[in-house]
Amino acid sequence: MTDSRRSLRHSSRFGIAAVAAAAALLAGGLSQSALAAAESYTPVAAPASDGGEPKGVTAFSTGWQTPWGISFLPGRDSALVTERLSTQVYRLDSDGTREWVGEVPGTVPEPYEEGAGGLLGVAPSPTWDGDKDKQVFFVHTTATETRVARMDYDGTSLSNYTPILTGIRRGGDHNGGRIAFGPDGYLYVATGDGLQPKLAQDKNSINGKILRITKTGAPAPGNPFGNHIYSYGHRNPQGLAWDRKGRLWSVEIGNQTHDELNLIKPGANYGWPTCEGSCDTKGMTGPKTTFTPETGVPAQLAVVRNVIYVSSLRGQRLWRIPIDGDSERVGTKTAFYSGDYGRLRAIAKVPGADELWLGTSDLGYGKDKVLRVPIK
Repeated sequence: MTDSRRSLRHSSRFGIAAVAAAAALLAGGLSQSALAAAESYTPVAAPASDGGEPKGVTAFSTGWQTPWGISFLPGRDSALVTERLSTQVYRLDSDGTREWVGEVPGTVPEPYEEGAGGLLGVAPSPTWDGDKDKQVFFVHTTATETRVARMDYDGTSLSNYTPILTGIRRGGDHNGGRIAFGPDGYLYVATGDGLQPKLAQDKNSINGKILRITKTGAPAPGNPFGNHIYSYGHRNPQGLAWDRKGRLWSVEIGNQTHDELNLIKPGANYGWPTCEGSCDTKGMTGPKTTFTPETGVPAQLAVVRNVIYVSSLRGQRLWRIPIDGDSERVGTKTAFYSGDYGRLRAIAKVPGADELWLGTSDLGYGKDKVLRVPIK
């Protein structure tokens, strides 16, 4: 089953009335505890949390078409936002003002037989200032491949398109696409298996991996295999975020039974296609928690005060998953906004604030929104 079928892109549920999260959890006669147990791979008692809960959500920016990535500019209260299908890039300010800054050349989203794709992740250089450092990085699909590209952004417009990593196979919805700079200053790139599951286990392929690279596209120093690869055995990872200990977490879209939340370690093998969800195979690493397709298809994640927040496509909800102190365990998942806003994808923590920006997805031309989600 492809991700495009599982995600129900044309689902009529886009227009359903809002329902309370508790009611959604109880749908189908399941108790909250039964549903939590069914979805969690390594459930533990909910720890005393460092973080609050999302409250007081507002739609502060409207008129979007399928926003895919949100990434804040260093030292600014504004972010760059990509639109997957239009291939356009905008700057979104905290007051809701939106300014067009350009597009990424050569981006080809469709047709679907060529593999759904488009303009995906965006990541400004950690030292971007629009003057001495203008570099911004993107992941996008061309007619034949997925690639990482660098452009200059001077605070007004984009220019000087330069591919830095090419040859990533595109295919179906298995394009990965999330990109982010880590605390170490290197660029991490999530790639899908390109509809060829065996590539996820092939350490000579950059598909089905989380890559760690320099700003020139070269393998980052200290990578576990001496090439671009940081971790492997991934089907379609689309989220990257670091916790307060500097550890990397990722969410991954599974095939038919389980989506995953993984704690990423250098050189680790996350099992695909041998494992989907729980993995007891020697040499392979299992997820910290899982989601069922009906309530999952996790898109991206962000960390606020040691709590992971996961946006959900088919599940149409925001998951809250507390990290158990500084351990590698996570607590019980809680769902918010179940069905209230439709499919949710792009998510980012606002620098210096306990707040998320959260984008809806696939609601129709000009109908998507960016939501402000305070954590209280």
